[in-house]
Amino acid sequence: MNQPASPSISGRIFKFLAAVEPIELPAVILSMLYFFFLFGSYSVIKPVRDTMGTVYGPTHYNQLFTMTFLGTLVLSPLYSGLAARVKLQSFLPWVYGFIALTIFGFFMAFSGGRTDSRALAASFYVWVSVFNLLIISVFWSFMADIFSRTQAKRLYGIIAAGGTIGSIVGPVLATALAEKVGNSGLMLISAVGFVFTAFLVTLLAREKQRLTKAKGVETQHTTLDRKLGGSPVDGFKLLLKSPYLLLLALFLFLMTWISTIVYQELGTLINKAFASREARTQAFSLIEVAVNSCTVFIQLIGTGRIINRFGVTLGLLLNPVIMVFAFLAIAFSPVLLILGGLQVVRRVAEYALAKPAREMLFTVVDQESKYKAKNVIDTVVYRGGDLCAAWAATPVLVNFGASGLAILGVVVSLIWFPIAWTLGKRYESVRAETPGAAEAAPGH
Repeated sequence: MNQPASPSISGRIFKFLAAVEPIELPAVILSMLYFFFLFGSYSVIKPVRDTMGTVYGPTHYNQLFTMTFLGTLVLSPLYSGLAARVKLQSFLPWVYGFIALTIFGFFMAFSGGRTDSRALAASFYVWVSVFNLLIISVFWSFMADIFSRTQAKRLYGIIAAGGTIGSIVGPVLATALAEKVGNSGLMLISAVGFVFTAFLVTLLAREKQRLTKAKGVETQHTTLDRKLGGSPVDGFKLLLKSPYLLLLALFLFLMTWISTIVYQELGTLINKAFASREARTQAFSLIEVAVNSCTVFIQLIGTGRIINRFGVTLGLLLNPVIMVFAFLAIAFSPVLLILGGLQVVRRVAEYALAKPAREMLFTVVDQESKYKAKNVIDTVVYRGGDLCAAWAATPVLVNFGASGLAILGVVVSLIWFPIAWTLGKRYESVRAETPGAAEAAPGH
């Protein structure tokens, strides 16, 4: 009688970390690698983007946020329109291939000696700010189209850790190479990384087909061998007719208010503290390293266990609670060290728990909502929150300083808390229904 094969070392490790089943292992590893290269490629140029923001001028951040919001309004329906006309298995890899081409274009432009152009700096800042939400949204849409809601509770934490490790490697590379290869060299490294990301998407699409055909596997039984159909504005229509998705959009809108309030003041203080662009790039990079080093430990060891034990609602609630106390602290001491620490605490809580929990909410919606409505929420709603927060925060910062901005953050966090609570409870009630009813959740 044949004995079952002993699990490999990697299988045992993944089983311990997130109770990964052997049949899930290839998909989980590919998902982690996909997110690693995706976030690593983006994180290499994120400090460059932030530096370009200081070149344009920290006092003009509201203008940059306005241009970014307008960019998302153009890109979102374009994305939905292409997804409606191109099969997903071909469309998804080309999202990242196109990003690679645009970054290479900026590399050529900056290599041509136009390093002091405020217009070019603003263009780069805006484009990176537009596409960074798109690429991450596409990733999580794909994850929600592969793994079921039960699988997501176990697996999203460790999959997110792949991206966090990429977020550590990216800033480390940027910090080490900023002075040697310059900002344009970092752009070239990022472009190559996105090309490899596109290749991994192709491999994962094949793995999804294998999981879908396997018997006895709880996964999303959808196919990528189809066009989503519809019109470029379907994402907006799906959002507006679904109370569940509207609640999710409001949660994200308030979260971006908090992010923008912190980011705007942080950019101002870093601009004052460091004279050269390279030094500012390194400062932003060091914050990224601190955030992601703490986050990856929690994602690998604790995210799945915490959410399985206490539910998605806790993951959504943690950030508003933390931010109330954090903003109160900075109201009394608005200095770079405190603000930098606030940014680290906020983003660790967001990436380790709030982000995976929020992405789990999309596992109970239909395939079209996962790609179309989710894209609108993750790009247009997110950047709309940026825009509103930037224009609201600027007069507060000018008239009342960082302490006044911190008080505004407390107020927003207090509003955010009941929204997070309601959304978590709504998801839990949907999750308890039959699979057919859960698929209908967006229309509730």
